Parts: sequence; C-alpha cells; structure tokens
Amino acid sequence: MNLITGHTKLTALLGSPVSHSISPLMHNEAFRQLGLDYVYLCFEVTEDTLPEAVAGLKTCGIRGFNLTMPNKNKIVELLDELSPAAQMIGAVNTVVNENGRLIGYNTDGIGYMQAARDAGHDLTGKTITMMGAGGAATAICAQAALDGVNKIHIFARPTSRFWTRTANLVRTINSSTSCQAVLHDNGDMDALKEATAESYLLLNATSVGMAPNTDASIITDSSLFRPELVVSDVIYNPQETLLLRQAKEAGCQTFNGMYMLLYQGAEAFRLWTGTDMPIDLIKEKYFQIHP
Repeated sequence: MNLITGHTKLTALLGSPVSHSISPLMHNEAFRQLGLDYVYLCFEVTEDTLPEAVAGLKTCGIRGFNLTMPNKNKIVELLDELSPAAQMIGAVNTVVNENGRLIGYNTDGIGYMQAARDAGHDLTGKTITMMGAGGAATAICAQAALDGVNKIHIFARPTSRFWTRTANLVRTINSSTSCQAVLHDNGDMDALKEATAESYLLLNATSVGMAPNTDASIITDSSLFRPELVVSDVIYNPQETLLLRQAKEAGCQTFNGMYMLLYQGAEAFRLWTGTDMPIDLIKEKYFQIHP
C-alpha cells in the first residue's frame, strides 16, 4: 500500500453513490506502481452538499477530483475555468486545482470512444442512438461527433432539466461538425424504433439498471433489438445490466462501461500528475470483464 506522508497529494471522487467505485483501486495502484506520492479517496457528495465539499477541498489544497452522478453538471457553476470540450458539453467529470484555480475537464467521451474501439467497434461514419442527456451522454455525443460519427439520435425527457442544454449541444454539433444530431422525446416509441433500425449502436448513458436497481432497463420493447445492433451501457455495476442481457438474448454484441471508466480515468490521471497511467497493468489487475 501507499505510505501517506506530509507531502501526499489528495485526489478524490465526489458522487452518490460511490461506495461501489473501482476508481480508488485503479488510481492508487497506478500511483504505487509509478512511485507517486498521491492518494485517491471516495466521498459521498450530493448536488446539495457539493458546493460545501468543493469549497472545503479547495481550501485543503486538493490536487484534483473526479465527479460522478449526480454532480457532473452542478460542478460547472463552481469552477474558475472550463476546458473547451467541457464548455461545449456543459458537464465536467475531472477537476484540476492549479494553484487555487479549479479547472474543469471532461474525459468521459474520450474514454467511451476508446472503449468502443477496444470492443472492436469503429463508429466512424456510423449512426448511433443515445439514451440519456446527462453529463456522460453529452460528453459521448460531443466526442463521437468530433471523431466522425455520421448521425446521433439522442432520446431524453422534455421535462428534464438537461433538455435545453442538450438542444443547444445538438445545434453546436450540427453547425460545427460533419455529424448530424437529432434530439427526440424518449416517450416517442415510433421515433425510437426508427432510430434503432438505422443505427449501428444503441447506448444507454443513464443510470437506469445500475446497482442496486438492477431489475430496470431503459428499453422496454425488446423487439427493438436485432442481431446487427451493437448495444452498450455506460454502467459497469453490474457488469451485465438487464439491458445488456436482453440485447444478448436477441443476438446482439454488447459491451459495458468498465473500459470507459478505465480510459476516462487514465486521462484524469495524466491531467493531475503529468504522467501516463500504466494502462495495461491496471486493465489486467482490475478490469477483467466477465460475461
């Protein structure tokens, strides 16, 4: 284990729930392997308590931290500066403390696109369907558009507080990239059927199906699945969500969010330390994906 010294730099994860996270294992092992005097801890923090938590951590000189549900959007208003990608997305999953200035980044999209490649899927020129409009969803949409995805169907609730922000992102994608983005009401089953029929990939970027509520699926009509459709979930606990089980039973290829977590974490690690995470070692030790 890492020895805590008077010079140890603190990094952390803020979210709710966080007790299931494997981020502490990943980061602390990487620190140990590279001989870096850092430690990574988890803190149970909600949107209501986030302002106090961030103020306290900033006062204590934290080097940086990650955000997970439900804090990726709320954190934006608490930061001093945003990277161009984070500004475009309106969500942050990684913060770096640069001499008292908190700078927000978003590494989720980078992580997801690398995870898709790891699973054997090149999304360039493809059409995808995205379920959700939160921080992870918008990050993936932005990165997918930048990486050459041809068309993105985004399904969200019009009553969601993220609807307007997602509509703005759709306009930005359509005006500044070659990708076509379309925002749909997730209650429009006809639109969902048409979108999945023309899509290479269906992705759940919501928390539906995440532990402990593992008996839920974002897709209630299993006829939408066809063997040619790749189905993905950003959730990694459980490793196989009900959505992925449904898709696999229909003959679809599937992959979960474990490698997205690995690659977004590796980019955060680099931002905090200036050093590359030993990805192959961390993958072998903590990211064995079981069927």
